[in-house]
Amino acid sequence: MEALPYLQSISLKRNRIKSFDYYPFCIPAVRELSTLEFGKNVTIFVGENGCGKSTLLEAIAVALGFNAEGGSKNFNFSTRTTHSNLHEFLRLSRSFKHFNDGFFLRAESFYNVATNIDEIDGNGSLVENSYGGKSLHAQSHGESFLSLILNRFGGNGLYLLDEPESALSPSRQLSVISRMFQLIGKNSQFIIATHSPILMAYPGAVIYQIDKNGINRVNYKETEHYEITKAFLNNPEPMLNELFSTNDL
Repeated sequence: MEALPYLQSISLKRNRIKSFDYYPFCIPAVRELSTLEFGKNVTIFVGENGCGKSTLLEAIAVALGFNAEGGSKNFNFSTRTTHSNLHEFLRLSRSFKHFNDGFFLRAESFYNVATNIDEIDGNGSLVENSYGGKSLHAQSHGESFLSLILNRFGGNGLYLLDEPESALSPSRQLSVISRMFQLIGKNSQFIIATHSPILMAYPGAVIYQIDKNGINRVNYKETEHYEITKAFLNNPEPMLNELFSTNDL
């Protein structure tokens, strides 16, 4: 019996939900959810804005014991309580082995996590030992993301990343993939919600595309993100001409 994946699957307790007409149960990621199985190393949620991939990832994180705004299980601050109660309706199936390290990286509230780290790190040892020796606020947004992944993530862990590419250049996204490879070699699992065709390309990743038709497992080159990006980069002029030709300005 293998230890990975630490989180094997989730299922929605549909019989406990009174109506699928209201948030968060009305969004595609939840409305069509029954049981979702995770890949051994990397699972990726993709989909348009508003499909619910971040809401689903947040619920998974909270159900696992992570802070809704991000951080490790030791973070318990709350800047503003805006997360849904979806985690209460999820059933988690876990491995016999528990992960030793874990982190929920949420792009939209990462500033709050960085602030909390500075507030609790009175003598600077936390930043020095786990975050690269420099306050995350003293770095650019992208640098702080990468510093977290390179220095704080140590292996034997479960890492949940919500749109980590939002602060990263393409070359830095490649650095993240390289670091993921190192950590996976140290018995780690990643669950990622992303729009990035670069991150989606991680070899062997299980990719779920979320849209109005539900949640479907797809191959990398079948994702809308890959198809649109490839079409644009291969021949941008026709697409730009089409976009600029509209009369609805």
